[in-house]
Amino acid sequence: MPKMTGARLFAQMMEGYGVTHIFFVPAFMLKAFAEMEDMPIKRLMVHGEKAAAYMADGYARASGKPGVCMAQMIGASNLAAGIRDAHMAGAPVIAITGGPTPQSRYRHAYQEVDDVSQFDAVTKFNAQVDIVTRLPDLLRQAFRVATSGAPGPVHLRIQSHLGQITEEEAELDPLVETMYQRAPAFRPEPEMQRVRDALAVLAAAKRPVIVAGGGVVRSGAQAEAVELAEKLRIPVATSLNAKAAILDAHPLAVGVPGAYSRDCANRVLHEADLVFFIGSHCGGQVTNNWMFPPPGTKVIQLDIDPTELGRNYPNAVSILGDAKVSLRRMIDAAPHAASEWGDWIGRVQQIVADWRAENAAMRNSDAMPIRPERICREISEVLPADGVVVSDTGHAGIWSARFIELQHPGQGYYRTAGSLGWGFPAALGVKCALPDRPVVCFTGDGGFYYHIAELETARRHNINAVIVVNNNSALNQEINLNNAAYGGEQRGRAEEMWRFPNINFAKVAESFGCVGIRVEKPGDMHDALRRAIAMNRPVVVDVVSDMYAIAPHPWTATGRDFHSYQKTGA
Repeated sequence: MPKMTGARLFAQMMEGYGVTHIFFVPAFMLKAFAEMEDMPIKRLMVHGEKAAAYMADGYARASGKPGVCMAQMIGASNLAAGIRDAHMAGAPVIAITGGPTPQSRYRHAYQEVDDVSQFDAVTKFNAQVDIVTRLPDLLRQAFRVATSGAPGPVHLRIQSHLGQITEEEAELDPLVETMYQRAPAFRPEPEMQRVRDALAVLAAAKRPVIVAGGGVVRSGAQAEAVELAEKLRIPVATSLNAKAAILDAHPLAVGVPGAYSRDCANRVLHEADLVFFIGSHCGGQVTNNWMFPPPGTKVIQLDIDPTELGRNYPNAVSILGDAKVSLRRMIDAAPHAASEWGDWIGRVQQIVADWRAENAAMRNSDAMPIRPERICREISEVLPADGVVVSDTGHAGIWSARFIELQHPGQGYYRTAGSLGWGFPAALGVKCALPDRPVVCFTGDGGFYYHIAELETARRHNINAVIVVNNNSALNQEINLNNAAYGGEQRGRAEEMWRFPNINFAKVAESFGCVGIRVEKPGDMHDALRRAIAMNRPVVVDVVSDMYAIAPHPWTATGRDFHSYQKTGA
């Protein structure tokens, strides 16, 4: 084996695994970064460890390759908090931090906390590199675990605060296992008897629905999911993670169900007698806490992770396999749909049409301040055929789930799995992964504030994403919660818990050297967004929106809470 430093080995293995970007907060493993000087790896110094994790997460989701983020020991807790979202979304992220040495433990060394266990809950693999000779095999294991099976984050803690053990020299083998350069590393085949069983159950159903989850996108199985639905004439709902799996205008598309949802999707799932979940955890958000489908509905589930099969619904049939391969086997084995399903398709299409008609006024509203539904309509109309939308959580997630429409098969959509503030830095990571495609982030002012310093990162590295800020000068999702806390009507200083000053984010962007565009009239949005996308620069489009435009509650079988559309402020 060649003799080299751990720093040299690290750099060579990163290059060998096809890593193109590393997101980090200094100072950590600086010798390794120096070794990358003549390699095609961009070293992106950012302003916070959580932002580094979110950028790596966005990069991983958009590219399928592991996103790498790094921090010295004192920043490890921030990095752990950041990869929580990658863990929930199943993104292959590799986090690397410093750690204590045996000589310093229990002696109150500066900045030292033995914190490796905090990564246990948010990683598939959490390991310590205590000597330089373990660096090669543990790096290989990190890539192996991150990309195999259901992808997810891993963590390596390098002994010493700044990773100094990697500066030691030893006989080290920089072997790279290229099969683990991206997810999915393997595509397990389904058992054909399970495939036949599932097709038989589908054929016997009167009101079947497919729910495509994030695993469909991770597997690259969007086309197969639609092809199976078309062959069997089954309506398709998608989780937020799989929103781009089927075009909104497709006659079988019913939208996003669950908590961040379109009413029509929940209605369809409520009426279904069989639901086929593909690459979905069947978790609380996509089912609105297991209301859709209702308990007792027959379920088929396809997943690459056997521990997910039947976790949340008893399965009539469980299929273990990669989504793309398994769906292809189903397509090849499936007969064409029975003609009597036409009544169900007609019913579903009427539910969708009714929802569209009900919401058309808000989507086309000329009201000032601007309605968020109108913002989503403008993004939908302006987004290029190869454009990507990145959405924050909370109201941004609800509005985008309901009203952003993807109209071209080349468009993409990525959203936070739950961490407010993820959207902006993740969009920068997505843009790093897809430098030649337009990337538009949809966030609110509350989410944008979290990592606003990364505007400087975007400018310094020419990460030319467009950030659309739904600027309502508030965390207005909290209005109704505070109303309830005050017994129905807020009083006194209640607004200090959810309101912000009126900030012009366009001017803030300009102060960072980015482009800022402020929009106050609905009719100006279309041109503003077109110009922003065409500039090929970091742009913030600051849209002054209605503080009291509160996203509606999800539809349930017991009725809707229409008060959420009303002005209920203090």
